[in-house]
Amino acid sequence: MNKIIEIDHLSASYDRKIVLRDINLNVYEHDFLGIIGPNGGGKTTLIKLILGLLKSDSGEIHFFREGKLVNSLSMGYLPQYNSIDKKFPISVYDVVLSGLSRKKSLTKSFTDEQHAQAVEIINRMGLQGLEKKAIGQLSGGQLQRALLGRAIVSNPEVVILDEPNTYIDQRFESRLYEILSEINKERAIILVSHDIGTVISNVKTIACVNETLDYHPDSEISSEWLEEKFQCPIELLGHGDLPHRIIRSHDHKG
Repeated sequence: MNKIIEIDHLSASYDRKIVLRDINLNVYEHDFLGIIGPNGGGKTTLIKLILGLLKSDSGEIHFFREGKLVNSLSMGYLPQYNSIDKKFPISVYDVVLSGLSRKKSLTKSFTDEQHAQAVEIINRMGLQGLEKKAIGQLSGGQLQRALLGRAIVSNPEVVILDEPNTYIDQRFESRLYEILSEINKERAIILVSHDIGTVISNVKTIACVNETLDYHPDSEISSEWLEEKFQCPIELLGHGDLPHRIIRSHDHKG
């Protein structure tokens, strides 16, 4: 399978504090990569580097299409929920439609086909009937669905999701991963989450980021591996169709 993203000896820092050190990672066509790790370990920094939203201190990121080096790939991005300004006066419909902005010129309106794409995605996200609602009037789960719709409406080559199940109710959580499984048949997905059990149950490959990166080529990983990478004792607890994680009582002394 062809690789589409190659990360080579990447390092990054904030205010002279190293956040990521010597990161190496390949992402492949139709990969479903789960990025896990402790808070502050550098997960969000890594995806912002991939998106070009941040610059690295050293190292390189290369992109490929059909085995050939290219300058960039089209990417859909769902940011963390807490980075969204819910007071911004925009409707559900316009949020989703805005995901197509790069595919139209500044002087032209959206085409009928693009409007139809937005309607299709709104229905797929289960948001029909809420098209005219301002995002400030939505529940947390509804807003996440609208933002996920925005991320995928343009049919990007890669979809990058930062904590997508935050504030989504359990009923839609199962549907979310069904949708992502369908999307993954056509394109690669990179998913960042603190919910270890859910990630392991749904992704194909795992990368644990805690300043450095450890890659696991499948999702069959042991609790010992997780504990070593998180530096915390971790248990996986089955809960319905989607397991969730708990962390056993521990301290970092000694």
